[in-house]
Amino acid sequence: MNATRFFSNYKKVVPLFDRVLIERAKAQTKTASGIFLPEKSVEKLPEGTVIAVGPGKVTADGTVIPMSLKEGDRVLLPSYGGNTVKIDSNSERDVLLLHENEILAKLE
Repeated sequence: MNATRFFSNYKKVVPLFDRVLIERAKAQTKTASGIFLPEKSVEKLPEGTVIAVGPGKVTADGTVIPMSLKEGDRVLLPSYGGNTVKIDSNSERDVLLLHENEILAKLE
């Protein structure tokens, strides 16, 4: 179940541990011939851009395993999972918070 949260009173959302904040890529809402598609018929794209990462996963002995992703990386997303985060109630940005191991691939 995805929970939507509003964080408009904060300047920045910083992921903890092995979490990654990702902005989902927007699908085309207009066809090549200029016809606008209804919002319900537009599928969410399974890719996005990393906008923030946590410091890494902490092991049982306290060692931090660094993240393999960095800000700006393009990634392939699972069809479900993660938490939807609304940075601003007026924003149309589709932002997800996931654990690094939930991300399927890095796109290069």
